[in-house]
Amino acid sequence: MSTTPKAGTPTGSTPAVSGAAPAPADPPKLGAKQVNLIFAALLVAMLLSALDQTILGTALPTIVGELDGVNHMLWVATAYILASTVVMPVYGKVGDLIGRKSLFVIALSIFVFGSVVGGFATSMEWLIAGRAVQGLGGGGLMILSQAIIADVIPARQRGKYMGFVGVVFGLASVAGPLLGGLFTDVLSWRLAFWINVPLGIAAIVAAVVFIKLPKIENLVRPKIDVAGMVTLAIAASGLVLTASWGGTEYDWNSPVIIGLIVVTVIAAVAFVLIERRSSEPVIPMSLFANRNFTLTTLGGLAIGISMFGALGYMPTFLQIVNSVNATESGFMLLPMLAGLMITGIGGGFLISKTGRYKWMPIAGTIVVAVALVLFSTMRADTPLWLILGYLTVLGLGIGLAMQVLVLIVQNSVPHKMVGTATAGNNFFREIGASLGSAIVGSLFVARLTEQLSSLGSSAGAAGGAVPTDTNALTPAAINALPPEVHTMIVEAYSNALSPVYLYLVPLMLVAAVLLCFVKEIPLETTVVQQEH
Repeated sequence: MSTTPKAGTPTGSTPAVSGAAPAPADPPKLGAKQVNLIFAALLVAMLLSALDQTILGTALPTIVGELDGVNHMLWVATAYILASTVVMPVYGKVGDLIGRKSLFVIALSIFVFGSVVGGFATSMEWLIAGRAVQGLGGGGLMILSQAIIADVIPARQRGKYMGFVGVVFGLASVAGPLLGGLFTDVLSWRLAFWINVPLGIAAIVAAVVFIKLPKIENLVRPKIDVAGMVTLAIAASGLVLTASWGGTEYDWNSPVIIGLIVVTVIAAVAFVLIERRSSEPVIPMSLFANRNFTLTTLGGLAIGISMFGALGYMPTFLQIVNSVNATESGFMLLPMLAGLMITGIGGGFLISKTGRYKWMPIAGTIVVAVALVLFSTMRADTPLWLILGYLTVLGLGIGLAMQVLVLIVQNSVPHKMVGTATAGNNFFREIGASLGSAIVGSLFVARLTEQLSSLGSSAGAAGGAVPTDTNALTPAAINALPPEVHTMIVEAYSNALSPVYLYLVPLMLVAAVLLCFVKEIPLETTVVQQEH
């Protein structure tokens, strides 16, 4: 095992737990077959978690109609995102303290139980409860899977595995809406929940049988940072709800949104003060003294904002401008997945071969910026093949950047903090995803409202009326308009959305500059065992 101290490990000191027994002997080295079986189980778990962020999007209109809950529609998505985001740092910290295997099985079990609750739902309240329970498990699946990879695969070899993890995210962004549409149109939306049960049970069995991790021997009961977890949950909830509701459910200057912002700020300040005093902080403030953690976390936040901001309205854009249904628009996102697979998998193998990785996230953020510039040129008459090419460019950039940031974080902290650092990095990326959707959505709605107002008199002369409620501008409603009005609405929609992408470009360029200051620490060539 390498004896070179890692960044973030104080020199001249050895991490220890008072009263702890001597560290156990290293377990036998895992063979390639066993590593691959563990990795397969982890991929299934990560796919389940990632899919559930997107799979109900295309099914929601049918679901709210059947359960008579249009007023609660937003909560179906918000409940999952909110619950999963809040628990990410908790899973990361607790996994570092007590071990990850049992916690991983618990998270899978919670997720499967939430899927059963959602599958049996007969009301919107029941469905939302099921989604929240799914989120409580799903947040752990993503974090613990990435941390377990660090437990069994050396950093030098981890790059090629992380490439496949990136593909899981890309696959979920495409397959989620696609499967949701297929289940709803052909079978039943409830299959979006029931499909998780056999896959989840299979992942549980695989985890129990195949995952072998070094045990953490603690004679002292770990101290759980309850106050930190509560204040973090309040701050994260306030931020996610502000991003989800601002400009949609409530005006940005409404008492509800202002109140949420105030609560978020107070909780965030309280969280920082608590973490500075806690013996086992859920997100140690010392992590932010680690240059690589801070820079890659800021980079992940920027990528989360840009990726989800860019993709949030793309399926609807394709449906409206190209007059296709939800399923077809899902297929049109496949070029993005292809681009992500090329650079994600190829780049991962390149890291394992050369050990060099710093250039990848820098190049990735620049490519994403190029894709955003290309998106800003889209108009109603832009050829479909060209739009698909732009999506491929976006996928190439995301594949280069996203999962390499996790690898850098894990390679830059002591192994005893891998779960906590991984969770912190993912937590801020999820926050970025929520903010990205909110930012693009607010700017787009404001521009679209302005466009529709200016079209009022023209549409009247053309023999039709322009809808003034932007929420009513569904693809089906737009396609049912008179031809002249339909053309105007399509042009207004594309003119309102495309320029918004330019607002995200400076963010990606700033991220690229920040990532230039990442220190390229040599990748470990052996698995570093837990420090006791």
